[in-house]
Amino acid sequence: MTIHDLSGLRALPLLLLLCGIAMPAGAGEPLQQVPPRTVRVQLFEQAGPTRVSGRLVAPARRGLRVDGQRLGSSIWIAGPGPHRTQTHLVRGEVEVHRTGRGLQVINRVPLEDYVAATVGGEIGGSWEDEVLKAQAVVARTYALYQQSRNRGESYDVSAGTRHQVYAGVEGETPRVRQAARATAGQVLVYEGEPILAAYHSSSGGRTAGSGEVWGTDLPYLASREVPGEQDSSSSDWRAVIAGPTLARALVPLGLRLGAIHEVQVAERSASGRARTLWIGGSRGGGSLSARVLRRALGASVIRSTLFEVREEGGSFIFAGSGHGHGVGMSQWGARAMARAGASYREILTAFYPGANLSTLGVQTTASAKASATRHPVPHLRSLP
Repeated sequence: MTIHDLSGLRALPLLLLLCGIAMPAGAGEPLQQVPPRTVRVQLFEQAGPTRVSGRLVAPARRGLRVDGQRLGSSIWIAGPGPHRTQTHLVRGEVEVHRTGRGLQVINRVPLEDYVAATVGGEIGGSWEDEVLKAQAVVARTYALYQQSRNRGESYDVSAGTRHQVYAGVEGETPRVRQAARATAGQVLVYEGEPILAAYHSSSGGRTAGSGEVWGTDLPYLASREVPGEQDSSSSDWRAVIAGPTLARALVPLGLRLGAIHEVQVAERSASGRARTLWIGGSRGGGSLSARVLRRALGASVIRSTLFEVREEGGSFIFAGSGHGHGVGMSQWGARAMARAGASYREILTAFYPGANLSTLGVQTTASAKASATRHPVPHLRSLP
């Protein structure tokens, strides 16, 4: 069956549904008329063509081509799926948009399917049931928090570490789906709104308050001690950065210091994390945020800002503890609590003091703008 240009044709909706492709944005039924409680996940964005459910979608001069047929600027591949994309096998619907940079591929997925796939992507299905339930509540809350702040954008969350690791159908296991079902609709709220449910892999013994990392103190993201993380591979880590490598990483940050001979922690936050570094070189010295340097060197290399640093033989040795920004729930700390007999509710209470566990309802969307004004926190991801 041939698919023609979609613009202005009223008879095409049925034709397209038979082919598995729904109307593009701006033609026929509006794209925003989708079932409630879905999450818009940006799977990827790229310049060249891609395949979605076996169809070749490519950017054209003024729109898209699907299997060689010229269409509008967006297509909508109908649910319920699953659909195979370049990066994921996903449930729900898939949108492909023509952008200035090429193609943007977005998955509109039912909330609870999103939760299961995210629990699978973040920690897998082998951990204790109470940890999986806690992660399910946190993943759901985080998605709704971002959704309330991204209503004017083309997506709510991305599929990678910028927001939450969404693994699609391949991340689901019977146990993570059970965790999603057991907590269905449950979210953490503060003053009637979903909280910024930040989390990370391990804290290094104490979480950071939100103000230490993002400059805004949120009462439910206060610093707290976290015992029992020693089973994490990041409880103690070490990274060796050669002097020339460090010098090159500093150039895009505006620091052309020549040969580096000194790196010192100049300031620490309340939880002991490095906040500001002093870096000296053959052409002078300068200060730099430890978080900025971590991003520049790689969050998988410098796993957290809870570190000491020393020079040895022309290289700089970063020795630290923990993985991630350190705010909110420590996944390894949650696991230690579950192994000691804590329920998922007790885990959530410990890591998000003052937040209440509520069933999803009208209160989760009624005053999003007011909540954003009270707590102006940027759109932030748990890891790295």
